[in-house]
Amino acid sequence: KNDERTSHIPIILLTARADVESRLKGLKGGADAYLAKPFNQKELLIRLEKLNELRRQLQARYSTMEKQPAPASPSPEDIFMEKLRKIVEAQLGDEQFGIPELCKAIGMSRSQLHLKIKALTGKPTSHYIRSLRLHRSRELLKEGGLNVTQVAFEVGFRDLSYFSRAFSEEFGHSPSDLIKG
Repeated sequence: KNDERTSHIPIILLTARADVESRLKGLKGGADAYLAKPFNQKELLIRLEKLNELRRQLQARYSTMEKQPAPASPSPEDIFMEKLRKIVEAQLGDEQFGIPELCKAIGMSRSQLHLKIKALTGKPTSHYIRSLRLHRSRELLKEGGLNVTQVAFEVGFRDLSYFSRAFSEEFGHSPSDLIKG
């Protein structure tokens, strides 16, 4: 749970140690649930269901590209997602910035990063990066002052037709529709 690469993985301890001290030690160590043997299968299924529900709530929270206020006591996932966002936002204008560069900047292998981002957002890494680019482009278009082509270049898209297609997929309307009002 202390490792940024694996902190998102739920942990359920199934153990023969049923004393309170062992339970507390396991929970303090980062376990999401602690079940002593013999355990009730229904209880295990309910705990798994609740952990999955929590995972879906986290995905809903992290998949939104809108900036959210920082929580009072951020979780390792909150810290990771903020770090990820800052790295990508710092490179938005660089069309060459992609997954290999992100992996290097964040210090994870491609597969570790993909699994973590997919678990936290429900999106593959490339879609996450693209979504951040597109949300920034929407902000720029709303601010005015730049045309669609300038905005596309500003957020790292060099192919205007791809930018328009991706924008339409993300928001349900073209970038020029946003300018028109």
